[in-house]
Amino acid sequence: MTTPQPGHDSHLVAGPLAQSVVTLAGMPDDVSTIDRQLVLITRLAADRVAAVDYASVTATREGAYTTVAASSELALAVDEAQYGHQGGPCLEPLHTGEPVGVPDIAATIRWPGFREQASALGMRASVSVPMFAGNGTPVGVLNLYGHDETAMAPLISAIWNVFNPERTVVAKDENRGLETGAAEFVAGLAEASAIRGAIQQAVGVIMSRQRVGALDAYLILRDRAAEAGNSLTTTARAVLKQAST
Repeated sequence: MTTPQPGHDSHLVAGPLAQSVVTLAGMPDDVSTIDRQLVLITRLAADRVAAVDYASVTATREGAYTTVAASSELALAVDEAQYGHQGGPCLEPLHTGEPVGVPDIAATIRWPGFREQASALGMRASVSVPMFAGNGTPVGVLNLYGHDETAMAPLISAIWNVFNPERTVVAKDENRGLETGAAEFVAGLAEASAIRGAIQQAVGVIMSRQRVGALDAYLILRDRAAEAGNSLTTTARAVLKQAST
């Protein structure tokens, strides 16, 4: 089988950070380059989003929480404090698939270990965002930490709007108050969410037509993408187009 080209759909959004999030959404979960993509997203988030001082990605490997990418040892220290206490904003999205914003770290009482370590390192606000690949379950959580809670607030709000189940579209003008890097990231999340939806719809079509379960349908879609050398996104949209005719 040929190697799929996950970047085929990255032209849908502008900017390398947005493109990297969109690319991840169209990658099979079991490809060897997943961690490399998470490292890229971490670096770009720290570099391009003005409110973010540190970034990291939390994931599970061999049944344990681990940081697969970090822009700073300080971010790693905050992550590890959460692992040690088996609780914190970086862990919840792995299980819920929803972001967790902490607009005022010093005021949170839910995770004392996280609060103490983050506050000691000068972090004032954070948001932890689930990152999805093709299967639709989180492959990691992008943790964004900032020294300025006022600067972080619009970013946290915009991220929540993308994941709000009552919202089907995030209007472009809703991101006008965001600085360029934050708006780029949010646009990438919105497009990745649309890709996730398309892939799940395509899986549903295959389930119905071939009378198989969700996992088998996803594997069929993945194999089709690999054989054609396309991303899951392109393949899923082809399935949906065919189903609509």
